[in-house]
Amino acid sequence: MGDAGRRSVGDSASPVIPQRAVNGNNPNFSASSFRPPHWPTVDGPLGLSEEDSLGYARRFFHFGFMLLPWLWALNCFYFWPVLRNSQSFPLIRPYIVRSAIGFAIFTALLFAWALTFAIGGERLFGPVWDQLVMYNVADRLGLTGWS
Repeated sequence: MGDAGRRSVGDSASPVIPQRAVNGNNPNFSASSFRPPHWPTVDGPLGLSEEDSLGYARRFFHFGFMLLPWLWALNCFYFWPVLRNSQSFPLIRPYIVRSAIGFAIFTALLFAWALTFAIGGERLFGPVWDQLVMYNVADRLGLTGWS
C-alpha cells in the first residue's frame, strides 16, 4: 500500500480526523452547531417527547405561582436547550422564558428582603423591629426559663 492508500488531514472520508471547519481556524466550529436542538430537555434522547415536554413546562410554570418558585428554576434548567436557542420549540419556549423571568424577579425580591433585614435592622425599623424579628419569640411568650 503506497501513498495512494493514505488519506490526507483535510480528506472528508477520514473517520478519525474531522474535516476542517468552515472558518478554517477552529476545528470545533461548524455551521451545523447553530441548528436548533433536536430535544427540548437537557437529557437529550433519553428525555421527554415534545408533547410531554409541553405539559411539564406548562405545569412547572403554573405551579411556580403557588409559592414554589424553585420550580421556575427547575424549569429553566431542565429545558435549557429551549431557553438557549430562541428558534427552537415555539410552543414550549414561552413557558420557559416566563419561568426565567419569574425566577429572576423572585430572586431579586428575596435578596432585597434579606438585605433589608440584614443591613437595616433596628436602625431602619425603629421600635417595630422587636415585633418583626423572630429570635425573641420565646422571650415574649415566656417560654424560656431564664427570664
